[in-house]
Amino acid sequence: MNRVKQFEKVYNLLGDRMNIFTHDDIEQIEAAIKKLIDVCGDDSSREGVEDTPLRVFNSFLEQTQGYREDPSKHLEKTFDVEHRDLVVVKDIDFTSMCEHHLINFQGVAHIAYIPNKKVTGLSKFARVVEGYARRFQVQERLTNQIKDTIKEKLDTKDVIVILEAKHNCMCARGVQKQNSSTLTVSTSGAFDKTDKRNEFLQLIK
Repeated sequence: MNRVKQFEKVYNLLGDRMNIFTHDDIEQIEAAIKKLIDVCGDDSSREGVEDTPLRVFNSFLEQTQGYREDPSKHLEKTFDVEHRDLVVVKDIDFTSMCEHHLINFQGVAHIAYIPNKKVTGLSKFARVVEGYARRFQVQERLTNQIKDTIKEKLDTKDVIVILEAKHNCMCARGVQKQNSSTLTVSTSGAFDKTDKRNEFLQLIK
């Protein structure tokens, strides 16, 4: 991809934020990434990496698209359905970025709720997960944000969210424990009780 197209991609990904960031701002970011490449010991002008700075910038914008949307809006369309037992959506793939090291972590989300007369399209849960995951995150906050949004927008107190993820900041650097994973849980209502939580855990095995 040539330089003009790389800039066009930046503009498209920035969207409305282009009224805040100028062409000069983008060039300064590009220059900073070039400096980082040089500091690491490579030559930012060599053929293999000369286009890398803008690619990196585009990559960061793609991975943080969640800042440019309101994930809760995906749950605004609801349907009145009489169903007072579990609705479970499991194995929702996600990728996020650790806010401490700006390195990816990825995994799956499992969600359940008990409707209070309102249900929504099942794909909307994946969109909510994606909207919050595409930001600088910690897994604990991400788990709570998903749960709180479902609880509020679907007007139900009974929600559980479990995320299981591998963090590259732990697997690829630092202690370098490649097989480690992190599991976080956020519950409310009926899922605060052991029996309902265990029922959910059995269903997602």
